[in-house]
Amino acid sequence: MSSFPEILLRPAVASDAAAIATMMRASLNSLDWMPVLHTPEEDLFFIRDLLLPSQQVTVAEGGECIVGFVAVNSEWVDQLYLDPAWTGQGIGGWLLDRATAGMPVIKLHCFQANTGARRFYERHGFRAEAFGDGSTNEEGLPDILYVLRR
Repeated sequence: MSSFPEILLRPAVASDAAAIATMMRASLNSLDWMPVLHTPEEDLFFIRDLLLPSQQVTVAEGGECIVGFVAVNSEWVDQLYLDPAWTGQGIGGWLLDRATAGMPVIKLHCFQANTGARRFYERHGFRAEAFGDGSTNEEGLPDILYVLRR
């Protein structure tokens, strides 16, 4: 039995795209340092037309709502977002563990300013391997390459 009885993890389906995009935007909007670069329509296009068809996406569903998601592509965790109202309950770790089970090497990028996410990844065994100046991401924000080797 799951330690999260009110949460269901399942593969994302196409009809989840709007709920995922809305939840992702809420998460991004909770970060006062994050620039807003995309409209809600662009967020939906990204999720529906780019992310869902090309990556392994797992959603966390609380009741009838999507409260988090993770997207994995090869050895990369490309996206991991939680609804701000659902953080601190272990859901992010559960999503990360489920999506990366069996992967010997896991890589991801995290913004240096995202101290909460940095603590989360470091608690889960990731180590910083490189620091970027922001020139390789569209936000222009300094980032970190995190790697977990099992």
